[in-house]
Amino acid sequence: MKEYAVKRTGIVERYQEYLPVTDKTPIISLNEGNTPLILSEALPKELGLKGVRIYYKFEGLNPTGSFKDRGMTMAISKAVEAGAKAVMCASTGNTSASAAAYACRCGLKCFVLIPEGKIAKGKLLQAFRYGAKTLMIKGNFDQALELVKEMTKDGKITLVNSINPYRIEGQKTASFEIVDDLGEAPEYHAIPVGNAGNITAYWKGYKEYQKAGKSEVLPKMLGFQAAGSAPIVLGHPVANPETLATAIRIGNPASWQSAVAARDESGGLIDMVTDEEITKAYRFIAEREGVFAEPASAAGVAGVIKLAQKNFFKEGTRLVITLTGSGLKDPDFALSFEDPVYTIEADLDAVREAVQV
Repeated sequence: MKEYAVKRTGIVERYQEYLPVTDKTPIISLNEGNTPLILSEALPKELGLKGVRIYYKFEGLNPTGSFKDRGMTMAISKAVEAGAKAVMCASTGNTSASAAAYACRCGLKCFVLIPEGKIAKGKLLQAFRYGAKTLMIKGNFDQALELVKEMTKDGKITLVNSINPYRIEGQKTASFEIVDDLGEAPEYHAIPVGNAGNITAYWKGYKEYQKAGKSEVLPKMLGFQAAGSAPIVLGHPVANPETLATAIRIGNPASWQSAVAARDESGGLIDMVTDEEITKAYRFIAEREGVFAEPASAAGVAGVIKLAQKNFFKEGTRLVITLTGSGLKDPDFALSFEDPVYTIEADLDAVREAVQV
């Protein structure tokens, strides 16, 4: 049987000229990146936006189901290059899943600290199945991150949260892909904000690509926090953040200052949306667009809806919304609605009676 070589590349190989890697950097990859930019059909019509093109950057199609894989391929590759034996992170779920997957790929031990009862089941299962030692703390994410920083400050274990600069380097590649697909940057980019590393990374990427002559446009960055977990909007840390969007349930973002810089330098904004608005947006993109993203992803969509209702977007502009993770990450939330289930007899007449076209 003839064997064919299949070329698969991740973001480090694809964008290495823009990344802090050398010939000595071992690339630990799961072929992350290359996620689709999906043109929205329903949302502009629903909002009455004429001449505004909206795209979803669906990061839920990364190997572990979230945007975290972009940063983790860089963080783990550089950890191996530095001779690390173990990595550690605090997580609301997606980071732990990604860290565990990339660590097991190269034989590193992985330790994750997660808030007890504050993590979606799908994400928790991933951390277990990828072999990470998972520690639930009786506290929130911010407390978990402080513990991880203390545990890793002697250098024996490598911290792989987004305060690790290599994480931001990897995550910025999503903006490269957007420009590559569109031909230039959009006028607006909307994104959920939790620990604030992603808005920081996208803005960094857009600026670097503009400097390289890839785009004349720089987007206005539009960040959205959950109302019960909106420290940047409120201007102070939130001691007990609460939101159904567990991925952004963070009261003191590690990348706070760089997120504010991204907002201000781009001429954008950071606002908040309620859990009710997030839920409506979550259902809309699934039921009307065919895109199944996790609740935190819908914060960006909810924010765009909120701004559109105030006539924020001008005709002729392009807008990208990052959907940070797959809807399969949080099956409990997906099943929490009173969707009707019809049980019928196994015969054709019963099916005909139930099916009304």
